[in-house]
Amino acid sequence: MSLNANMKILVVDDMATMRKIIKNMLGQIGFKNIQEADDGATAWPMIESAIQANEPFEFIVSDWNMPQMTGLELLKKVRATETTKKLPFLMITAEAEQGNVVIAVKAGVSNFIVKPFSAQVLKEKIDKIFN
Repeated sequence: MSLNANMKILVVDDMATMRKIIKNMLGQIGFKNIQEADDGATAWPMIESAIQANEPFEFIVSDWNMPQMTGLELLKKVRATETTKKLPFLMITAEAEQGNVVIAVKAGVSNFIVKPFSAQVLKEKIDKIFN
């Protein structure tokens, strides 16, 4: 399956530099329709607004560790909501602890990526999610 370059993607990370890096990597892979949020508390209203506008996000790339609402909390909210429960969700973390992977998997994460990573690794994870 070839990925849609215009797929609507939301990048969620509390660090502006990291959002920029991820957006650049997604751009290198060929994605064009990328929006960003600085944490889960900012991302959730964006997700809801996009659904109400009938232009829902088709993929979320989220950091784990963020202040107001963590990536895990955002993931749980996405999975608990009827309109978003099947939304592909890639979790990014600096913590490669096995326990965290298990927690994220139980919460319904689509895939997991550990910092630092390359555009190639990001592409492989995205391909796994959408194939």
